[in-house]
Amino acid sequence: MIFGYSTNAFVKFTLSESLEKIAGLGFHGVEIMCDRPHLYPPDFDAEKMARLKKILTQHNLKVTNLNSFTLFAVGDTYLPSWIEPQKERREIRIQHTIESLKIADTLGCKNISVPPGGPLGSMSRDGAMSLFHRGLERVIPLAEELGVKILVEPEPDLLIENSVEFKSFIKDVKSAAVGLNFDIGHFFCAGEDPSAVFEELFEWVGHVHLEDIAASRVHNHLIPGLGAVKFLDTFRAMVRLKYQGDISLELYPYEDVPEFAGRESLAYLKPLFQESGLPIK
Repeated sequence: MIFGYSTNAFVKFTLSESLEKIAGLGFHGVEIMCDRPHLYPPDFDAEKMARLKKILTQHNLKVTNLNSFTLFAVGDTYLPSWIEPQKERREIRIQHTIESLKIADTLGCKNISVPPGGPLGSMSRDGAMSLFHRGLERVIPLAEELGVKILVEPEPDLLIENSVEFKSFIKDVKSAAVGLNFDIGHFFCAGEDPSAVFEELFEWVGHVHLEDIAASRVHNHLIPGLGAVKFLDTFRAMVRLKYQGDISLELYPYEDVPEFAGRESLAYLKPLFQESGLPIK
């Protein structure tokens, strides 16, 4: 089990600089942002991909996940979305997911994380969910062919926010290529106990995001230890259930001090990993 750090905390640095800094902090894994200024698919030809693979090898970094959530290159944090009324906007999201799957395969990464679509706006929930499923049907065949999982990440204010909504969604998905990116803070924001939800949704969990959240449950990622999330309970659930996936630290609000945030997080989390018995590298 590898503990990585997401490059979305390093948007003031190039991808190569980010990888060097993440490795320098002592991480053995990295979650790469599939967006500018890092790994936006249209910016990477075969030569650049070969160079990236060489850099990852030099730093002994495993790609724990490709974060295909944001689209700042052509939109923002959420848009273009799976559920926008305009077909051409939805197509941008679909094609981005297809290209991210191909990059994951090239890098030997077994999963990408994607948003569930949203915000809803004036669209009905049923209509939005129908569009989301139709979009996934376009990308699932490639995911199955490549053996790369598409991990949906519930988030506050989006189409899927909590465990109930995720279970309602996943029951209509007929492919094992679709799973869950379990963001511990997002479920806490939704008013749930992350350790209980992890157990409830375990069969679909393909990757885990870590960050802390304040006791107010407002969606603002904090350095672990600065909020109210009970990490040890979830880590013990992972051990009990024999979770085999990887974990990534996601601290994009700390773009001005990403190395500080990484060091503080390691100092707080390492003793909890050890106490829980998680076999983290």
